[in-house]
Amino acid sequence: MLPIGQVAKTTGVKIPTIRFYEQEGLLAAPARTEGGRRLYSDADVRRLAFIRHARALGFDLGDVRSLLDLTDEPDRPCAEADVIARTHLATVDERIVQLTALKAELTRIVRSCAGGKAAQCRVIEALAGHEHCAHDHPEPRRPRARKSKVRAKPKARRT
Repeated sequence: MLPIGQVAKTTGVKIPTIRFYEQEGLLAAPARTEGGRRLYSDADVRRLAFIRHARALGFDLGDVRSLLDLTDEPDRPCAEADVIARTHLATVDERIVQLTALKAELTRIVRSCAGGKAAQCRVIEALAGHEHCAHDHPEPRRPRARKSKVRAKPKARRT
């Protein structure tokens, strides 16, 4: 049994992230010492390594949860894992196409810079409006909102 700090070092997953995965139900609540320290088994460490690798490959938490469900029931057919992986691959392929177009447009914009003053800057001109772009490109994807760990400050009382 390993304490959370050792698990973090072994897996490369930060302690707050390990706790987050516990809260999300991806990792079972660990055993605890009499003093309340978390202790993880080798199976917990392997599961956490699986989660970390899946996340590094870009799978979202829902997909990771589904893949973990499959690992928990090894006699189930792996068709669901195949569908999840193929869907993710299609998303990655689509993103590569978008990034390639984005790279081409940015390359064109950068090459147009003559190094003069900002008033005549082709980079700023191109960024000012889509009509200056040579190619159509998708609107930027907004990052998914994450739960903020910053708590709002309490409002001051009026006296």
